[in-house]
Amino acid sequence: MTKEMNTLIRVLIIEDDERIAEINRRFVEKVPGFTVVGIATDRPQAITLLEVLESDLVLLDIYFPDANGLELLQLIRQLDRQPDVIMITAAKEVDAVRAAIRGGVFDFIMKPLLFNRLQETLLRFQEYHRTLERLHTGQGQVNQDEVDLLLQGTSKKEATNPYLPKGIDKLTLDKVIQAMNNIINPLTAEQAAGLIGVSRSTARRYLEHLVSQGKLHADLSYGDVGRPERVYRKM
Repeated sequence: MTKEMNTLIRVLIIEDDERIAEINRRFVEKVPGFTVVGIATDRPQAITLLEVLESDLVLLDIYFPDANGLELLQLIRQLDRQPDVIMITAAKEVDAVRAAIRGGVFDFIMKPLLFNRLQETLLRFQEYHRTLERLHTGQGQVNQDEVDLLLQGTSKKEATNPYLPKGIDKLTLDKVIQAMNNIINPLTAEQAAGLIGVSRSTARRYLEHLVSQGKLHADLSYGDVGRPERVYRKM
C-alpha cells in the first residue's frame, strides 16, 4: 500500500436510504484525502461494519426503520477504536441535536445535504485528524491553535476559517499576510502597523499568531539604543 493510501481518511456511511447513501459517498470522495470504506443501510449492517472496518469517520443518520442513530452513537463510543462521527439527518428536534452534541459528534449537518457544507466539515476534520495523528505518533510539536482545535471538536470559530482564535479577524489577517509576503527586510510590529493601517498592539497580535502557525519567524533586533525589539520575517 502506498504512503498516499495510508494517509486517506476512511469513512463509513450509515444511511437507510440507498440513494442518499450513494449521493453521500460521491460527495465524500470528491474531497481529496477521503475514501468511503463501507455503506450500511440497516442496524445489523451498521453493527457489523463498525466492528469489522477500521474507519476514522462515520457519517451517521439518526432515523432508521430498525434503529435509532443516537443508540448507534452510543455503540460507537464503546468500540475499542472509536471513529469520529458526523450526524447527517433531517432531525430538527432540539433534544436530538442536544443528545448528538453530548455524544461527542464532530458536527451535525441537516438534510438536504449540500456539498459545500459537507466539504467544509470534512476539510476541518482533516486538519483535526492530522493534528491528532501527530500527537499519537509523537512527530513534531503542536501549537496552541492546534490544541484548541482538538479541545473544541465541533466548535467553529468562524464560518470562513474555524481555526482562527479570538481576536483574529480573517480580513485583517489576510492583509497582514499579504503585507509580509511583499516585504524583503524584517519588520517590527510598529512598522507593520504603519504598513497595514492598524495599531501597533493589533499588528503584534496578528504577527504573533502567524509565528505560532509557523508562517513567520521572529527574531530580536538590537538597535543602537533602547531595548531589543522583536522583528518579523517570512519563513
